[in-house]
Amino acid sequence: MDSDEESFIRLGPEDGPQDPGPESAEQLRREIERCKEVYRVLQQDHAKLQVAKEAAEQRTQELKKEEELLKIFEQQLSLNGDEERAQQIFAIKEENNRLRQEKQVLKNKVEELKKRVLGNDTVMMQSALPEKKMIFMGLTVNKEDMNNLMLTPQIHYPLPGGSALITFEEAKVAQRIIEMREHTVELSCAELDEPDQYRVRVQAVPVDILLPSALEVRLSQRSRSILVSELPRLDISKEALLDKLELFFSKTKNGGSEVESREFLEDSEQVVLTFTEDGVAEPLIQRGHIQVPIGKGKYKIKISPCMCGDISNLQLQPSRCPRTVLLLGIPDVLSAESMQDALEIHFQKGSRGGGEVDALAYVPAGRTGVAVFAEDSG
Repeated sequence: MDSDEESFIRLGPEDGPQDPGPESAEQLRREIERCKEVYRVLQQDHAKLQVAKEAAEQRTQELKKEEELLKIFEQQLSLNGDEERAQQIFAIKEENNRLRQEKQVLKNKVEELKKRVLGNDTVMMQSALPEKKMIFMGLTVNKEDMNNLMLTPQIHYPLPGGSALITFEEAKVAQRIIEMREHTVELSCAELDEPDQYRVRVQAVPVDILLPSALEVRLSQRSRSILVSELPRLDISKEALLDKLELFFSKTKNGGSEVESREFLEDSEQVVLTFTEDGVAEPLIQRGHIQVPIGKGKYKIKISPCMCGDISNLQLQPSRCPRTVLLLGIPDVLSAESMQDALEIHFQKGSRGGGEVDALAYVPAGRTGVAVFAEDSG
């Protein structure tokens, strides 16, 4: 997503933003606990390396004293011609140099751990990425394009209670609103006791998000699985279709074997079948297509290898949304609809630094919301 392109997706249904579901809250809680555990392990590693560093420093001090004595002995030995002892002194010096190198390595590790614990380590962020199932639906025309992946980010941005996210049609308007920082919004509404005198102060801050700048995916083929596609559109349930496919491919006369699992891929309407035995999937894949009886007819379906990918490298970079502003400190004095209307009216006026509003979503105090940023298709 380019830094100057973003679109805004409103929160929840038309009657206002909704609280995240229990499943989303539970996922957040588990992720927080996981990050705490990672932080605790990193602190333990940091403590161990610190102890090792101190021990190495103490040993270095001792070796410095020994080195001074050895210099005196070396001078005497050079006079006496004691070659054997000179070799011993040389070996001790080599050991001293090795210990100094180990000390530097430990010091570098300590510094690295400090950065990981205190900083925003992208390695920890990678481990927090959710699993995403994707199916390649196109064809590669050029051989050079086979290693390229087009990434379309979809950013989930949490919104606290008493805030609003407003997107203007022009970036310069958003920048002007942010530079003004504090804004006094007049509320003229029948819900208020003194509608002509009520004002609220809100703060305008920029919206910064992390976008992937580089992504590497390691692909591997699942040796006991096949991808079944080009399925007919029949008036039967998905479970019934899976039952018929499992029954057909579980028979050895059809080239199959016992099916361990089956999965219907909703986004592509394809099926993944996994066998319990090795060596079953490959011959079916080589056949390419196969006639399968479903109901009263026979249908030609396609058999392909089932590929899975793991993220091997992810690099993120901060990016500022040029047309979007976050409003904070909004008191809960009006209904959600009335407050949203009041904010939109205020920030549309050029006399107050505003301009044409593309989208606005308000989250009342005591509630939370999530905004979704996707690539602008316009």
